[in-house]
Amino acid sequence: MRSRLKEAQTIVVKVGTSSLTYATGRLNLKNMERLVRQIADLHNSGKKVVLVSSGAVGAGVGELGLTSKPRTIPERQAVAAVGQGFLMQVYNKFFLEYGIVTAQILLTRDDMGDRRRYLNARNTLMMLLNEYKALPIINENDTVATEELQLRFGDNDTLAALVAGLIGADLLILLSDIGGLYTSDPRKDQTANLIPVVKEISPSIWSSAGEAGTSRGTGGMITKLEAARIATRSGITMVLASAEEDSVLSRIVAGEEIGTLFLPNDDTLVQRERWIAFAGQPQGAVVIDEGAVTALLERKKSLLPSGVIAVKGKFGVGDLIRVLDPQEQEIARGLSNFSTEEIEKIKGANTAQLPKVLGYKTFEEVIHRNNLVCFE
Repeated sequence: MRSRLKEAQTIVVKVGTSSLTYATGRLNLKNMERLVRQIADLHNSGKKVVLVSSGAVGAGVGELGLTSKPRTIPERQAVAAVGQGFLMQVYNKFFLEYGIVTAQILLTRDDMGDRRRYLNARNTLMMLLNEYKALPIINENDTVATEELQLRFGDNDTLAALVAGLIGADLLILLSDIGGLYTSDPRKDQTANLIPVVKEISPSIWSSAGEAGTSRGTGGMITKLEAARIATRSGITMVLASAEEDSVLSRIVAGEEIGTLFLPNDDTLVQRERWIAFAGQPQGAVVIDEGAVTALLERKKSLLPSGVIAVKGKFGVGDLIRVLDPQEQEIARGLSNFSTEEIEKIKGANTAQLPKVLGYKTFEEVIHRNNLVCFE
């Protein structure tokens, strides 16, 4: 699998704040220039590269002379507004030295959650990559994203994985301040060992994740494993490695054993299923009985009204909803054929009873199999 990384044509590279800034918050121009040189080598060799870059808040902290990272949402948004322009100014200067035109794209969770805007983002990225041979630089739009409205990705690791799935990338590379996934946190446990290959993100793999690495970044190993879950289920290979390694990108693409390699799942999702599973924002949920759980997970059936025992939230026809087992653990997501009010009336009913219960004839399934993605 390592040797096959040479064949990757579309690559998403994500780099975190701690790899781009000093402890003071100011941009580390030496590290940025080194990163740009490596990406330029990939781009100029014919690869299509997208850079997902953190650092706007960190750059703003440095430019404004602040002594610590902003804590409140208004502070973070204002600092990001200052830093994003400066960050792109530096990237543009470095990439133009290699004859590469860059394009800035700022996204929120809401952009990816809306199906039409999701497809618009995809069309824009594909045009930039295929027609204009430009290099997109993507960041979360911190200036407008708010935690209260749940419009944040939480970390650019998740954003990078969603972007990789959006454009159908072959390879996702997460560059961090740690050399890969370890059996435990190597900063606290000197006996921790690097895990070179992950074939399946099992419970034991999740248990090895620690907390955020530095005060400058927002992510930790949990967000990187979540990114790996999204990428590998989307059929994309992922590598987690240290940004401090010399020529790390070219060595990864050359197939060198560096960092941790996450192998794609055999059961991969097509583009529309990726949006349902990971990008779309659920508007509500239904709780189903054990019989329906078996029908969905083992027999690959549609969700029928007879299996629904409870409804949560408020949603309409065509909205994305979560499917919960009797213990209210999420096992699937899908597009509902009914509204909240309709499902409240027909839950537990046989399909033959639906016209009588509702007073009109409609779908037989709460969620049709073609609009359903299971997680187990």
